[in-house]
Amino acid sequence: MNILMKIFTWWDGATIGTLLDSWRNGEEVGQDAQGNRYFRGRKKGAQGQERRWVIYSGANDASRVPAEWHGWLHGAGADTGGDVPESNLPPPRIWEVDYTPNATGTATAYRPAGALEKGGVRARATGDYEAWSPDQ
Repeated sequence: MNILMKIFTWWDGATIGTLLDSWRNGEEVGQDAQGNRYFRGRKKGAQGQERRWVIYSGANDASRVPAEWHGWLHGAGADTGGDVPESNLPPPRIWEVDYTPNATGTATAYRPAGALEKGGVRARATGDYEAWSPDQ
């Protein structure tokens, strides 16, 4: 069943084509704390740029890419010579928190007071609102 999932689904991990391309044309350069693996192409592109990509461990969700790897994927920080982020990361700050996944659309998503999911009771208008009329 797992092989069928790899063949027919693109939203849950890498497809067979991406895995084959990573094996044939790429070299793995690193892995982040969540298990996402990062690759760079063995050949340069037409404009001399190297191709970089990520294979997610689990669902394909771009919010799971840490900031330092996001910068590496997009070629930011050219002064580092294309080094992987682990080679030039500062030590973590005491105020930094661990990654939390994007909760939009889930039961744990933020719901403000008055949201339908929280009962839908909204505060009454206080009189500080005046409706616009096109005749004025």
